[in-house]
Amino acid sequence: MIARVRVSPGVPIAALRVLAEAGLESDVGPLDAAAANALLCLLTDRIDVRFLESARHLRIVANMAVGTDNIDLAAAARLGIAVSNTPDVLTDATADLTFALLLAAARRLVWADRYVRGGGFVGWSPDVGIGLDVTGRTLGIVGSGRIGRAVAERARGFRMEVLFHSRSGGTPLFELLARSDFISLHVPLTSETRQLIGAPELARMKKTAVLVNTARGPIVDEAALVAALRAGQIAAAGLDVFEHEPALAAGLRDLPQVVLAPHVGSATIATRDRMAEVAAANIVAALRGQPIPNRVA
Repeated sequence: MIARVRVSPGVPIAALRVLAEAGLESDVGPLDAAAANALLCLLTDRIDVRFLESARHLRIVANMAVGTDNIDLAAAARLGIAVSNTPDVLTDATADLTFALLLAAARRLVWADRYVRGGGFVGWSPDVGIGLDVTGRTLGIVGSGRIGRAVAERARGFRMEVLFHSRSGGTPLFELLARSDFISLHVPLTSETRQLIGAPELARMKKTAVLVNTARGPIVDEAALVAALRAGQIAAAGLDVFEHEPALAAGLRDLPQVVLAPHVGSATIATRDRMAEVAAANIVAALRGQPIPNRVA
């Protein structure tokens, strides 16, 4: 089978091995749909209607991510171009990071590290580094998909009460926000979830609450979050994603009660390699005329 696959820079080499073993020609570089039969892209690649309409030979766009908000799915469907993602693979890695951010924000680990490195630690004191308890507290999970459920599994090890909210039911959102000590976001980015957490929602939270977002940045109104943290409406936040990534809302980086990470939810060696392999396998199936394992459009 001879077909051309264009691979976005940064995709792990594991994807190239899968493509080569299937007899596919691939090259790495800026995405150009003009001559490609398949694209292996990243969530930072914008695949819009104009791009897709220029792709005369394109049969599949394989996104190396779970979310597909970077791709115009309606346009792809209209043009007969398949779109796939990489579900399941990054569930545990993202759930692990979610809990790492939760713990880091609650126990002020970033502050503690800087305090010690800066020479502030001169001996134990009962009033230094006071944080929030995690064990036995209430965790509200917004979104009951694979990652949300995996976070709940970890929370049970800390004897936490777990509340869920989703489109299909569970605890009403405002009730969940009011009852939870920690709120973790795990919904896809859609028109319904954009700025799902804004000023009214933040005002419903406890003053001791911690917000964690490892889903998509625009789910949170970042300016409203900064205002809430400054006013003491909530206690802290742990963020792996940002509303206008990679830019941060004004004032966010100056808040010591916020733990910031550079979108590394799936950033383990094994997870990223597996994501690349799954994306490449979707391409192989599409170009062989076989059912695409992880087709979303």
